Amino acid sequence: MIVKIARKEFTEMLRDGRFRWAAAIVFALLLAAVVMGGKHYRDVKRQHDLAQAETRDQWLRQPAKNPHSAAHYGIYAFKPKMLPAMLDRGVDPFVGQSVWLEAHKQNEFKFRPAQDSTAVQRFGELTAATVLQLLLPLLIVLLSFSAFAGEREQGTLRQLLSLGVRKTDLVWGKALGVSGALALLIVPATIVGFVALAMVSENGLLAASAARMAWLFVSYLLYFGVFIGISLAVSARAKSSQMALVVLLAFWIVNGLIAPRAVADAAKRAYPTPSAFAFQQTMDREMQSGPDGHDTADKRADALKQKVLKQYGVDKLEALPVNFAGISLQESEEHGNVVFDKHYSELWNRFERQNRLKQLAGAVAPMLAIQSVSMSLAGTDFAHHRDFAAAAERYRRLLVKTMNDEMTFNAGKEDFGYLAQPAVWQSVEDFRYDAPPASWALSKQASGLAILALWCVAALAIAALTTAKMRVD
Repeated sequence: MIVKIARKEFTEMLRDGRFRWAAAIVFALLLAAVVMGGKHYRDVKRQHDLAQAETRDQWLRQPAKNPHSAAHYGIYAFKPKMLPAMLDRGVDPFVGQSVWLEAHKQNEFKFRPAQDSTAVQRFGELTAATVLQLLLPLLIVLLSFSAFAGEREQGTLRQLLSLGVRKTDLVWGKALGVSGALALLIVPATIVGFVALAMVSENGLLAASAARMAWLFVSYLLYFGVFIGISLAVSARAKSSQMALVVLLAFWIVNGLIAPRAVADAAKRAYPTPSAFAFQQTMDREMQSGPDGHDTADKRADALKQKVLKQYGVDKLEALPVNFAGISLQESEEHGNVVFDKHYSELWNRFERQNRLKQLAGAVAPMLAIQSVSMSLAGTDFAHHRDFAAAAERYRRLLVKTMNDEMTFNAGKEDFGYLAQPAVWQSVEDFRYDAPPASWALSKQASGLAILALWCVAALAIAALTTAKMRVD
């Protein structure tokens, strides 16, 4: 009986011109988003690959120079994109794409497209994630709001139940009917998305992203299940189809438009972050005076001098078998690294807490849960950005230490007059970053996935319970 009801609902939807037009528009937008996402991914990846190769070549082409000058010359590190990023750009347009690695500084990321966009452009950016998170739920609402309320108004609900059709069969049949109609959109879109991924992927990237794509698919199915269950429950409970539509549109607006902004503002108030100016000012102060305000640069230099003289058993710097300037430069780097680790860790932990609050707020609005899960699986959330930033910082410290060690052990008495040869630049390996596996992303989003699953189960259960108690007239 459930299958018969589902077939009947599916057939009626296909015959409904409103569904055909709405489905065609949503599919066209989804197709356009996937195609544009693929083009954006391909263009950005090509630009990043070229820029990374060019900055490496510039590093290797340096003439003979002082190693510390080479450390200041530095190199760019560009954040690679995963294939699923073509579906969900996440926070990438806001946090930057590359970072300049040089001595004494942990620079902020550059090339943030959101800085050059208007507020309207940032709000209206068309991506596959936007269509899946906002427009497809709206389509579900339009398909389902009259599922029971409309039948009641037409008098057919009483007839169906008089024939012995069980209410539970009715709700599951209608749920399957709506799901079948959605499949007409989702299945072709999935095929198009897979083809687009295959066209822009290379070097086994498609296989490496398979697990992330599979979990993305499951996550969005859970999200759609939430709207199917809620829509059927409201339709069974509402006195009229108009009332059901108003209630469901209100839920859609709160879930998709109001809740994300309200929770984001609440997270900023709960875990405020300093301004860029105040953040940099605090670090500059501690770089000079130390975290306790008393460990000044002069005191650190004098303590280092005494330590090195004692270590090598001499009574003056000229008698050292190594270059003291190189040792001093590396000691300055180590002090700066302590300051960087302290303040960047505090800042990033606050961002993590903000994101955690948004994720848990998915218990109130499922949109927040799917946003977190989608960005994480696409590799475009803050956790992935932080992982890349940490890898880039480790490389920066290795590069600078290599230059300082070159000066320490080879400069002799020449100090900053010492010129290292290009072979030294080649001894520094090229920067490479391996993105975390899907299991790492899932571990970060365990609560988000659990919230989505609970929403889906609860919505369908409420639909079944509400249908069992619904009025027939």
